[in-house]
Parts: sequence; structure tokens; C-alpha cells
Amino acid sequence: MVNSASGGLPIHLLHDRVLVKLEGALGERKSSAGIVIPATAVMGRRLAWATAVAVGPHVRSVEVGDRVLFDPDEKSEVELQGTDYVLMRERDVHAVAASRVDSEGTGLYL
Repeated sequence: MVNSASGGLPIHLLHDRVLVKLEGALGERKSSAGIVIPATAVMGRRLAWATAVAVGPHVRSVEVGDRVLFDPDEKSEVELQGTDYVLMRERDVHAVAASRVDSEGTGLYL
């Protein structure tokens, strides 16, 4: 059984599945000056960051606690114990940001 890092959520993911928790509200973001840009002002497609809370046994490049970049238009939402998560395949992850990533490489898993 794979346990999440946050709150001890017991869950067993199969194959190459990754369960992530979104960072902040989708669509809403802040500029570098700290100005909140509402979701209604979003232009074009924008990828989203999330934190991996559980991974399946066949996931090779994502570990629990990693930040992952993915397309929020291609997601499957699930609610577990009152908290919303996104379930996806590892191939739907565009990049991984983690302290263990080699500093000489790009840090991206494409």
C-alpha cells in the first residue's frame, strides 16, 4: 500500500498512476509584483503545478512530494476524505521539479 505524505491518506494506486494535490486555485495566479490575476483574465492554455501525494508501483520519475507540471484540461478529479485531488498517468506529467533532480540537466522529464 502506498501512503501519501500529507495526512496519512491510505491509498493503493495501480500501474503508472500519480495522485496530485493542486497548488492554489486553478486559473487564479499572481504576477511577480504580487497582483492577483483572476481566472477570467486567463488567455490561452496554461499548465498547472501540483504536488504528488501518492504514486503507483510502475511510476519511474515521480516521487511523493515532487512538484509536477501538467495540463489541467486533461485531468480526472477525485475527492478523498473531503479533499480534492487529480489522478493522472505518469505520461501526462510534462515536468518534475524536485531537489533530487540533477542540477546539470534541465530538471525536466519530457
